[in-house]
Amino acid sequence: ERLLLVHGHWCYRRITSMICYFFYKNIVFGVTLFLFEAYASFSAQTAYNDWFLTLYNVVFTSLPAIALGVFDQDVSARFCLRFPLLYQEGVQNVLFSWLRVLSWMFNGVCSGIIVFFFCKKALSHQAFNDDGHPVDFQIFGATMYTIVVWLVNCQMVLFISYFTLIQHIVIWGGIALWYIFLMVYGAINPITSTTAYQVFIEELAPTPMYWLLTLFVVASALIPYFTYSAVQMRFFPMYHNMIQWIRVDGRIEDPEYCQMVRQRSIRATTVGPTARLAASRRERHQRTQS
Repeated sequence: ERLLLVHGHWCYRRITSMICYFFYKNIVFGVTLFLFEAYASFSAQTAYNDWFLTLYNVVFTSLPAIALGVFDQDVSARFCLRFPLLYQEGVQNVLFSWLRVLSWMFNGVCSGIIVFFFCKKALSHQAFNDDGHPVDFQIFGATMYTIVVWLVNCQMVLFISYFTLIQHIVIWGGIALWYIFLMVYGAINPITSTTAYQVFIEELAPTPMYWLLTLFVVASALIPYFTYSAVQMRFFPMYHNMIQWIRVDGRIEDPEYCQMVRQRSIRATTVGPTARLAASRRERHQRTQS
């Protein structure tokens, strides 16, 4: 019973959440690259340094996704056993439907568009620092990359249901590693570091515009998801959302309220043994009436 109702539900949610998040974070990154290429008339000049491209999925954003797939819990084991209909979310494929996957892709596209055009608008046609240095593609790329790293990790913070110490370490550690890498890599001779040479120490860090733009664009790109989540949880809650609400409200011991939650969770299923059982019951009922 525990293996099916608890670990079965957790495993389904973790895997589907991790896959959707992988779609999201790579689409955000890819959209910024594509829009920069279009803006540069497809000149084959990438927005990011080669090592930035290599380490994005390897170091800066991979560990939070893995931690999500290992540790996340939308509800505790006690509630999984108390509300066994949670398992139907897997049978009905609620968390990995085409609509949900496409919605995460759409979220990634919107976030990438916001990042690129906000950066382009803010950094074009003006001096970037007190020395009057204009923005070149090295500064533009490093700034946009910083925002993407912050954005996808902060999206994880909004998406995750159960924080552990390991998740805090990998999320905030991934952001810290980006700054450490940028300083260390930028200190290497320009033959090796190429476009990243001293870009953080000399250009980005001393400039208030860099920090303010990062904060503003990250917050702006997260607003659509935050708004959707708030509306969905308030007006169209899924079964695990309702269980989370009664846990927060302290009404888990109220039998009438718990029964109402159980009744609201019942939906027709079209796949799996549950559907076959329901179909056989309907057939027997029709035979009895006839």
